Amino acid sequence: MGIKNFQTVKRDSIFTRIDFRTKLVMIGTITLIAFIWESPMTGGFLTLSVALACLVAGVQLNYLATLLRIMIPFYVFLLLSMGFFNISQVKLLTHKEELTTLLAVPPSWWFLGGAKMSVEGILYGINVIFKTLTMVLVIPLGIFTTDVNKMIVSMVKAKIPYKIVFIFSSTLRFFPVLFEEIQSIIEAQRLRGLAFEKMGLLQRTRVYATVAVPLILNAMTKSQTLEVVLQSKAFSGSSQRTYLHESILSRTDYLIMGSCVGLFVLALIIYFWLGIGQFAWLIYS
Repeated sequence: MGIKNFQTVKRDSIFTRIDFRTKLVMIGTITLIAFIWESPMTGGFLTLSVALACLVAGVQLNYLATLLRIMIPFYVFLLLSMGFFNISQVKLLTHKEELTTLLAVPPSWWFLGGAKMSVEGILYGINVIFKTLTMVLVIPLGIFTTDVNKMIVSMVKAKIPYKIVFIFSSTLRFFPVLFEEIQSIIEAQRLRGLAFEKMGLLQRTRVYATVAVPLILNAMTKSQTLEVVLQSKAFSGSSQRTYLHESILSRTDYLIMGSCVGLFVLALIIYFWLGIGQFAWLIYS
């Protein structure tokens, strides 16, 4: 699979037309705002906005659903840990001496006996979930909508060291190759009579563990081959080279970058002066 085939978004939209440097500014702005805002209200709004942008850009709904299913166990653990144990931080954010009890564990229970799950802790856990979802969803919004060749040129023009750019682009290039190898290994197992559909979760886990061995060996072989090729071509990592593709910032790019900076400044103003985005906003007001 060639490097150009990594692009998974086929729909033409504003996200596919803008420069990758603009997308880097957009990703950075959204990530910083997600870090600053503590309110589950504003965090949920930001997450919903990024998710809708992904759908508009053409990111497949199956990918988003799969991503959410993978994160569900982590989010359940996060809610439980924040609800039971994140007490001092939540008291500091809410300026309350006592938290609202949602669930009390009987004192006779082992380890958690006498612990209390607070409403405020759950709300803070929901806020952390929205933070992580926003940062996870904004990455495909920038990566999946950009051709890797144009991405490389944009990153070089953004003064990012070429060695870092090369490592990044090589990683993106090998992702589809690894996925193809996983499918090939699984298909080979099916031809030998292995029925994945009839297996339980533990059996599937064991099979995937055996798949990891040839996959890692093949990946190491490809990386060694790439190393030999680079050495034979006297790869120096210098950005002083010619490029087939161009990366030019348009008026739309400058407008979006300026809007991102303005949005970040606005988020700071309403957070510190109006309290919008703080944890207690719309909850105890």
